[in-house]
Amino acid sequence: MTEEPPEMNGNAITTRGLTKQFGDEFAVRDLTLSVPTGKIFGFIGPSGCGKTTTVRLMTGIYKPTAGEVQVLGFDPLRFTEKIRRKLGYMPQLFSLYPEMTVSENLNFAASMYGLGLFRRKRLKKMLAFVELSEHGHKLVRDLSGGMIRRLSLATTLIHEPQLIFLDEPTTGSDPILRRKFWDYFKTLRDMGRTLVVTTQYVGEAAHCDYVGVLAAGRLFIVDTPQGLRSRAFGGEIVDLRSSGHVDFATLQSLQDLPFITGSVTRLDPSRVRIVVKEASTAIPDLTEWAHQHKIPIQSVEPYLPPYDDVFVELLKDEDSSG
Repeated sequence: MTEEPPEMNGNAITTRGLTKQFGDEFAVRDLTLSVPTGKIFGFIGPSGCGKTTTVRLMTGIYKPTAGEVQVLGFDPLRFTEKIRRKLGYMPQLFSLYPEMTVSENLNFAASMYGLGLFRRKRLKKMLAFVELSEHGHKLVRDLSGGMIRRLSLATTLIHEPQLIFLDEPTTGSDPILRRKFWDYFKTLRDMGRTLVVTTQYVGEAAHCDYVGVLAAGRLFIVDTPQGLRSRAFGGEIVDLRSSGHVDFATLQSLQDLPFITGSVTRLDPSRVRIVVKEASTAIPDLTEWAHQHKIPIQSVEPYLPPYDDVFVELLKDEDSSG
């Protein structure tokens, strides 16, 4: 009997109308998306929005109430052991053995996946990857929280999975560890792995190749990080700073220029924020416009709004349209 998957069209995961209901409550409702192979796909949204439930549906822990999901071309509820070994799953609460050492925990995880001949080499490589080579002899109970998270990641990756699910891996971590984790994730992506990462930290959207915005169990938007910014504000943003005064009458003429796609806002008498189609091509035109109107320029440069602002705008738009 063959285990060759059907045609996946370059996607590691596809869902259609995926729904999970607990009693009268919908945890996930009508979720349709594709996760491209070899990319980092981030699910971002507040606590309780359906991120963990979505991951559990994709890994076969939960059975859908309705809809379907295909992972590596297969129904998760019918995964064979061979297919499961292609997956890595790091839940929010990862079980380690506190009375065992770092190396013993990792070795135990390796044995569960049947790693044999090259296990020692693999363990050494994995400890180095998560920067725990000098701590292999330590008991898990004596580790810091950050070390425990890194060991959890190592045990998730010990069998070199093709598709990796990471459920809020950076929650409770300090900014330095969060950055380190994302460096790990990008390295894995560059090795050809596919990663599905959930997070409450909206700023982490910048590290993903694609982002799905979840709220109240619904998937509102899937886009690239830059695409989310453009959707939120109607284009890219440029800040023009003058060494003089920019009056309202002069700003009116900006609205008629073809590359202006959104608002023109005077932040203060000498600073203007402008939404344009594309910042790189608009900056020379804005510079020329300023010269024509005898506005002394101090700077004209792209402005990248923080993702907190991006998500507030996106969800505000969804609320108003819904």
